[in-house]
Amino acid sequence: MARKITGGKYKKARKRKLFEYPRAPRYVKLGEERKKTIRERSGKLQTILISCNKANVFDKKTKKAKVAKIKAVLQIPSNRYLKDLLLKGALIETELGKARITNSPGQEGTVQAVLI
Repeated sequence: MARKITGGKYKKARKRKLFEYPRAPRYVKLGEERKKTIRERSGKLQTILISCNKANVFDKKTKKAKVAKIKAVLQIPSNRYLKDLLLKGALIETELGKARITNSPGQEGTVQAVLI
């Protein structure tokens, strides 16, 4: 906690309200595709992935996208201890070759990737 020039402590104005707390992270596992619809604030519905085995893979050379089956998760650069989870930035092995996930599958309901 920071202090004032006089040595006194700064005090918080208030605690967090319930809607200000962050939601628990949703990790998408590699497996048979399972989706879930959850309610957000103001009644908005959001489709989230629980597990998935397909990805929309974009090829920069041909400028076309194809749906490819995910064979394995090779590496998750953000956390090397995580295993078989589909997160943003993860390197995956697909039928078309190695790809990097470019979206957040736990929030969008699909897996988007770019060939490396």
